Amino acid sequence: MSQARAKARTGPGESRPAERFALFAECLLTGVWIAVASLPLVTYPAAFAAGARHLRRLLAHERGTWREFAADFRSALRGGWLAGLAGWAALAAVWADVQAVRAGLPGGPLVGAVGVSALIGAVVAGLRAAALWRPGASWRSLLARAGRHTVLDPAGSFLIVGGLAVVVCSAWFSAPLAVPVLGAVAAAAVAVEERYRHR
Repeated sequence: MSQARAKARTGPGESRPAERFALFAECLLTGVWIAVASLPLVTYPAAFAAGARHLRRLLAHERGTWREFAADFRSALRGGWLAGLAGWAALAAVWADVQAVRAGLPGGPLVGAVGVSALIGAVVAGLRAAALWRPGASWRSLLARAGRHTVLDPAGSFLIVGGLAVVVCSAWFSAPLAVPVLGAVAAAAVAVEERYRHR
């Protein structure tokens, strides 16, 4: 068990800054796991679901290692790869919209703006669905539920958009920095869903 994970489980004698730093370090490690699990491209929903479950397990002071992450990833992959494929299809559709805007087609700017906004909403809903995932859950029902949360909780959705912006800025500054930051995005999705649940 990593030192960061051990610190995250410490009792009242451990300082709060040390606990927070340990949790932050675990988020960065989770980001690396998510990036590796997402390499087949269509597996990113399952990777985020496993990462979010790992972070929830850590917050509950339960056992959580890369073995549990891998088991969750395999479970989430059932049906999760279809969600990943749908995500790439949505990206291709938005890319076609952007090309229409660049070609100067009538109504192109409006169609492009709507397409980009819809893509951002779909990404947020996908991350929220990953944060809601539990073993055996249906991705279709998770995405429907997460879509409702995305619309009904705009503040939480904007927080996730902010997390995505951090990933983009990190990648622009230095591409390797975007990898560990993925864990922070998963943590943001978990926090937003917990906030929504307690409203």
